[in-house]
Amino acid sequence: MTQKAVTETIRICKDRNVLREYLAQREKEVVTIMMSLFDEEQIMKSFIKSERHDEARETAERLIKKGKMTLEDIADCVPLLSLDELKEIEAEIMQLA
Repeated sequence: MTQKAVTETIRICKDRNVLREYLAQREKEVVTIMMSLFDEEQIMKSFIKSERHDEARETAERLIKKGKMTLEDIADCVPLLSLDELKEIEAEIMQLA
């Protein structure tokens, strides 16, 4: 899907006479570079999402251990985690106790 979008973008640029000669000579190279950049961006987005989830989980664990809030209240404070995820975390904590 992404490669198709890249090649379509190049086709549009050629049709509109934007870098037409350059793209005609180096289209394959441009596609490879664009795909590489997209892959790197996707990897970075995935990493950031994973880090945010880990931080949310650590916060939820601390709140659960304090025992001063209901899971529903914690879900309001830590919206990245679902109530089901919080129940799983609570069960893990209870097993360790």
